[in-house]
Amino acid sequence: MNCRTDLTIELAEEAGEHEGVVSDVSVRSGVTVTRTVIRDKAASGLLGKPQGTYYTLEMLPFSDAAFEPDECFEIAADILRELLPEHGCVLIAGLGNASVTPDSIGPKSAGRILATRHISGELAEKCGLAPLRQTAVIAPGVLGQTGIEAAEHIKWLCEGLMPSAVIVIDAMAAKSLSRLGRTLQLCDTGISPGSGVGNDRPCIDSVYLGTKVISLGVPTVAGLRQEESAETASNMMITPREIDLLTDRAARFIAAAVNGALQPHLHPTEIMKLF
Repeated sequence: MNCRTDLTIELAEEAGEHEGVVSDVSVRSGVTVTRTVIRDKAASGLLGKPQGTYYTLEMLPFSDAAFEPDECFEIAADILRELLPEHGCVLIAGLGNASVTPDSIGPKSAGRILATRHISGELAEKCGLAPLRQTAVIAPGVLGQTGIEAAEHIKWLCEGLMPSAVIVIDAMAAKSLSRLGRTLQLCDTGISPGSGVGNDRPCIDSVYLGTKVISLGVPTVAGLRQEESAETASNMMITPREIDLLTDRAARFIAAAVNGALQPHLHPTEIMKLF
């Protein structure tokens, strides 16, 4: 069975060497960071991913250790900061269905990210939150709940807010079980929600929104690999039994990285105390 995946690193591994795909690997504080650049249309077509830069962070499983704002979060925050414009308001969207545990990373992350667009001037000074970068945070839900595509919701907000960038957070699918709940992908090409599980929604990218789009995600499901009929296998996904713990800690990790990238003068522990 040809299992689906949202992870560019897995697609590159499967495709083998190609002159249009450049990868380099480094290890920082026990985290393996793979940077993959898709440089041309031929490579994009081969991998089925847009041209751009993709970062994959592989670390200990989120379900193995309690959340601590250590260097792992700073690695993700540093990469995200490099991808973001230096100035301007940023809109963060946590995609997914909060009622479906493997799909809840986006909404859970959004609930822990510091929204600051409404805090300015004297109020910011009195709260000890100056200087702050303007951020707005939403969890748009899914089409079946709202009757509105998440992409449409974000586009309408972009027309009003005119952010310098949009950060989209979503759960992902992987081919390898070893990458579930321990891998973070960041990229500057946007996202196609649901593509990893065969439920493609409208693409959320810079072409559609008219501004830079950065996506973050953690794989929480994998395709069925055991010997089953193609019809049965295509309708089933595997998720870890500790998925509740995994999604909660992964969301806290992502929120710490986003908060650290957008508000570098505040330590993650300071921000977490606000929630």
